[in-house]
Amino acid sequence: MSGAAMAAAPEGLVHIVDDDALLRGAISSLLRSVGLQVADYASVAQFLAQPRPEVVSCLLLDVRLQGLSGLDFQAELNRDGVHLPVIFMTGHGDIPMSVRAMKAGALDFLAKPFRDQDLLDAVNLALATDRERRAREQAAQGLHDCYASLTPREREIMALAASGLMNKQIAGDLGTSEITVKIHRGNAMRKMQARTFADLVRMAEALGIDTARRK
Repeated sequence: MSGAAMAAAPEGLVHIVDDDALLRGAISSLLRSVGLQVADYASVAQFLAQPRPEVVSCLLLDVRLQGLSGLDFQAELNRDGVHLPVIFMTGHGDIPMSVRAMKAGALDFLAKPFRDQDLLDAVNLALATDRERRAREQAAQGLHDCYASLTPREREIMALAASGLMNKQIAGDLGTSEITVKIHRGNAMRKMQARTFADLVRMAEALGIDTARRK
C-alpha cells in the first residue's frame, strides 16, 4: 500500500523512499514475498506526511531524489534523533558518497541494479539492528521506571550499598539502625527486580549512580 503506515508483522516494516515507481513496486513485491510489511513513498515529503508506527523498521532510501537528497535527509534524521536504520540505494553512487553515507550511520549502500539476496541481507541486518536497539531502550526505560518507584531513603541506601559499604557502615553513616538499613535495602532489591546484589550494583552503574567506594 503506497505511502501508508500500517500495522507491521512481527518480522518488521520496511519504508521505501524512491521516485522510481517501477523499482518501488519490484522491491515491495520482493519484501512482501518473504513476509515483511512495506510502506513506499515517492518522495521524502510523502514519507514525512505519514505517521510511522512504533514497530521494528528500517528505511530503504534513494540517494538522488527530487528536492531534498537522500543524504541530506539522512542528516536531518540524525539531527532530529530519529533512530531508523538506513540502507541507501543509488544508480550513480561513487566512493565519496558511500563514505559520507556510512560515516553518517548508514548500514549499507547498494548500487543499482542490486541482487535480490543482497537487498534481503541488508534489510534483515537493518531490522535486526532496530530490534536490538528497541530492546535496549525498553530495558533502560524499565530500569528507570523501577528506580523511580524507590523512596529517597531507598535510593540513598542503594547507592551506599552499591559503593561497597556493609549494612552496619551504612547505618552508622545515616544514623539509623542496621535492621532499618536491611529493610530499605531489601525493598530496593525487590522494587528494582534485582535477583542478586551483583544485579543491583550493575543497575546502579547503568543508572549513572555514583558507586565509588565511600570512606
